[in-house]
Amino acid sequence: MWQRPEVHVSPGFCLLIGWFAAVNGWQSLVMVLAAAVTHELGHWVVLRLLGVQVRAVRLALPGVVLESGNGGLSYGRELAAVLAGPGANLLCALALTALGPGREAEAGAHLVLGIFNLLPVRPLDGGCALHLASSWLWGPEAGERVTRWTGVVAALAMSAILGCLMRHTGGSLWLLPALAGFLTAAVRETGISELCGVHKRRAFCRREGGR
Repeated sequence: MWQRPEVHVSPGFCLLIGWFAAVNGWQSLVMVLAAAVTHELGHWVVLRLLGVQVRAVRLALPGVVLESGNGGLSYGRELAAVLAGPGANLLCALALTALGPGREAEAGAHLVLGIFNLLPVRPLDGGCALHLASSWLWGPEAGERVTRWTGVVAALAMSAILGCLMRHTGGSLWLLPALAGFLTAAVRETGISELCGVHKRRAFCRREGGR
């Protein structure tokens, strides 16, 4: 039986939304939120098709988290649920581009969000997908090692890229949260034991960076 998930909104999320609207305008905010909602709907639809109940939706400063009781899913099914969010954004970007000129901004928002979440850094979708796929192929221990050190390298590389962009743009404040997030992820991955294993985690492992 379907139950309405609980929705939890943190004060930090509200402040971030207000700040973004004040700096970039309400039109840009609506466009970004539409891409984020599409992303979450992609996850939600696949989870529901797999018979998984989404218990809660948490909107916090780092992003959005769906909590679900998906511990009984196979590697393949959980991988499909994880990739459904970025996939929904990329499909929307293609559809908007196909509609013709005038929708470049909307298509770009979906494209950026989809690609960003495919980065192989946990807890982004790409990091969780890498963990699931490598664990499926080589076992949980090998999968954890592959995901951990891939995440460290990717997070440090993204930190360096963002640092260079901040330097050349005169210090964009919008890049600072992402930079801090990637540095935190790199530190965390060097000592993490298990973040999003199929059989051990309770929450659906995903988050929208600036998702």
